[in-house]
Amino acid sequence: MAKILIVDDEPEMLDLLTAALVDDGFETVPVLSGSAAIEAYRADRPDAVLLDLIMPTMDGLSTLTEIRRIDPGARVAMLTALGTHTAVKKAMAAGARDFVLKPFDLARVRDAVDGLLAA
Repeated sequence: MAKILIVDDEPEMLDLLTAALVDDGFETVPVLSGSAAIEAYRADRPDAVLLDLIMPTMDGLSTLTEIRRIDPGARVAMLTALGTHTAVKKAMAAGARDFVLKPFDLARVRDAVDGLLAA
């Protein structure tokens, strides 16, 4: 069973993603902040990460950079309502492998997870 780290500062979004992925048979590690994501990545070594781009204190790009320092092969998809070309370009340059725009269809999230796991 693949383990997915889910990082989002909105508890409702975190609950929605967690429930959907658990229903699909994944083990999940839900966290509410970038710093908690880094700790969880070190401790749990997930197979893939869904990472919110805009979060207080430590944003998604900073979190992505730290996760990639821990594991250069980390498989990360960014989640955001801010889908500007610049944001996408920065996230992909930092090592993100996919970008899912909010609000999203859960089928799109599932496709992103499947793509990360297949990589």
